[in-house]
Amino acid sequence: MKHEAHLKNEEETIRFGMILGQFLHEGGRVYIKGNLGSGKTTLCRGVLRTFGFFGAVKSPTFTLIEPYELVKGTIFHFDLYRLIDPDELEYIGLEEYFQCSNLCLVEWPEQAGQKLPPADVEIELMLKDKARDIILQPKSSKGEDICTKALTSWSTNRNRLDCKMFWEDEES
Repeated sequence: MKHEAHLKNEEETIRFGMILGQFLHEGGRVYIKGNLGSGKTTLCRGVLRTFGFFGAVKSPTFTLIEPYELVKGTIFHFDLYRLIDPDELEYIGLEEYFQCSNLCLVEWPEQAGQKLPPADVEIELMLKDKARDIILQPKSSKGEDICTKALTSWSTNRNRLDCKMFWEDEES
């Protein structure tokens, strides 16, 4: 079952990522699709903020992987846009990144062919002027739980979020 939401701007895309991140603390595989400039990295920035990372988040287009070793867990941010041959993924030890406790955010997963393990959640972002439509499609029971909770929380909290709220609440 697909879940959909409308995000008015970049700020809402970050906020949606923050809400999504609340339900990814046990790891998982999130595959993010969309055209160039549709907000894939912006969404990842929001997820990373939930885990306490407030630095610059750039798409790892040339390095393929950006690791984030954080107090709350390890996040691997992939950008496979420039991947020429899916077999290249074997050289980077792909299976080691996708261990159960890690969170893997993968932009352009379609570039990997059949080399990636199954996703928990597939996300598609579609840019419409400065707004975005986001479609979440669960691919596992874990993914269904993540999508349902994220969209329920979004409908309740979308206008009340402070970008540091989740991290600071858990620190105190």
